[in-house]
Amino acid sequence: MTTQEIVSKLWNLCNVLRDDGITYHQYVTELTYILFLKMAKETGTEEQIPEKYRWDELTAKSGVELKKFYKELLTELGDNGTGRIREIYQGAATNIDEPKNLEKIIITIDSLDWYSAKEEGLGNLYEGLLEKNASEKKSGAGQYFTPRVLIDVMTKLMKPQVGEKCNDPACGTFGFMIAAHQYVADHTDNFFDIQDADLARFERDEAFTGCELVHDTHRLALMNAMLHDIEAPIILGDTLSNIGKSMHDYDLVLTNPPFGTKKGGERATRDDFTYPTSNKQLNFLQHIYRSLKNNGKARAAVVLPDNVLFADGDGEKIRMDLLDKCNLHTILRLPTGIFYAQGVKTNVLFFTRGKTDKGNTKEVWIYDLRNDMPSFGKTNPLKPEHFDEFIECYADGNLSRRKETYSEENPNGRWRKFSIQDILARDKTSLDITWMKTESDTDNYTLAELLDRFGNIEIVIAKELTKIHESFIRGRIEDILPTLKDVKGEYIILFEMHSKTEKQIEVETLNQMTLEEQYKYYENQGMNKKDIIKRIAKNNKVPKDEIYKKFI
Repeated sequence: MTTQEIVSKLWNLCNVLRDDGITYHQYVTELTYILFLKMAKETGTEEQIPEKYRWDELTAKSGVELKKFYKELLTELGDNGTGRIREIYQGAATNIDEPKNLEKIIITIDSLDWYSAKEEGLGNLYEGLLEKNASEKKSGAGQYFTPRVLIDVMTKLMKPQVGEKCNDPACGTFGFMIAAHQYVADHTDNFFDIQDADLARFERDEAFTGCELVHDTHRLALMNAMLHDIEAPIILGDTLSNIGKSMHDYDLVLTNPPFGTKKGGERATRDDFTYPTSNKQLNFLQHIYRSLKNNGKARAAVVLPDNVLFADGDGEKIRMDLLDKCNLHTILRLPTGIFYAQGVKTNVLFFTRGKTDKGNTKEVWIYDLRNDMPSFGKTNPLKPEHFDEFIECYADGNLSRRKETYSEENPNGRWRKFSIQDILARDKTSLDITWMKTESDTDNYTLAELLDRFGNIEIVIAKELTKIHESFIRGRIEDILPTLKDVKGEYIILFEMHSKTEKQIEVETLNQMTLEEQYKYYENQGMNKKDIIKRIAKNNKVPKDEIYKKFI
């Protein structure tokens, strides 16, 4: 059984729990509690768990006795466990009410092909579950999960090295640091090439660190790190509070900070920001370039939304500060649809901290992977080959080797250079630069892309309409797609769009989230606290006062 098959089998168990009122995120958290015990047994590391609460003790029980024992186990490991165990189980509580459902999960996990799972890597199995959760729109997990292909590209270009301190200040489930750790492992024969014992210890205990605000997500990050043999600290807290002041002197930062504003629109509580704003991404950007060593080598690759590139006021000041303190050498404009949180337009900023604080950026190279690109999604996923040209153009970050693909003769070349004078001359020092012209301003979609956008709606395809050979194909997009591989000719497509509005779909999706998850969802849309409370109260048909008391 492959890792992918195991992931699918585990994920399908969630369907059992949906009737128990369990959200997808709660299910992954629940799996984490149980998988930890099983994986400890499979890897021979159970000595860190009291004998009374090990896997075999769990599987020996059933029914009400099992549920009672499981709750006791969670409390005991959270209160009296040590090290990573305590961190993972701290504040743990089960959301499974039905003992039979709990028993089914444990029996299924126990019966899986763990030999194959260990061969392919238990860390890969767990990451597969996290990605599965992120891809499920109803889970709301897309807010903390960056597509693997993008993580890998950013890591490959940043080339983390042995002895470097790497960090993700908004680490989610720790994907970037896992990739950085794997990159170093791949280039050191899985760390066996490191002869220095202190350096080997550093790679395990200090090299790859992170910070995560959300407790449950932090728990997933700890589990992910442990399964990849990373023992470095992962802070539970807010990087934009004074906790973040201790996070500095890094050689490399890889991150995708959360979208939106701070709660209520207030400014960051950090007292060391030169330009504190209510915009999370701008504050994270400040933190990131300030957290790098000023040795001329420390670098970062950061996913940021478009508003960071053009925001005025403090936004412009922060961009100017970035251009001064760092060499912002590359911006990658990402295509739409690649994040599970739909509709967000994003970029990757690549920069290196200078030895001085002035005049480090001389030119900015921009690669446009957004214009004249297909819409990506579940049925048309982003693949490594989509980045091939960009990686070639990037030229290992060596500006002297770079060559523009844009020219007057090729105005749609995706790779273009702008001098610092060009940038400074722009209104508000905007870095939101586009030049590519498409033949039409009309969006073009394949049926597969429409499936991603609108769901599995009813359609009618009219072939050769009003002609002697006219014909019609009726049905839902998923049913029709497989029949169209070799079909040619002229078509008119009619869509049934009246069944559910986007608003109705949004409400249905939110109703499957906890109130906390709903709050986070709206916060990431940039809504203020007052409007969020009104919206949650309306969607859930509860008095505003109740919601207000819960979050204020």
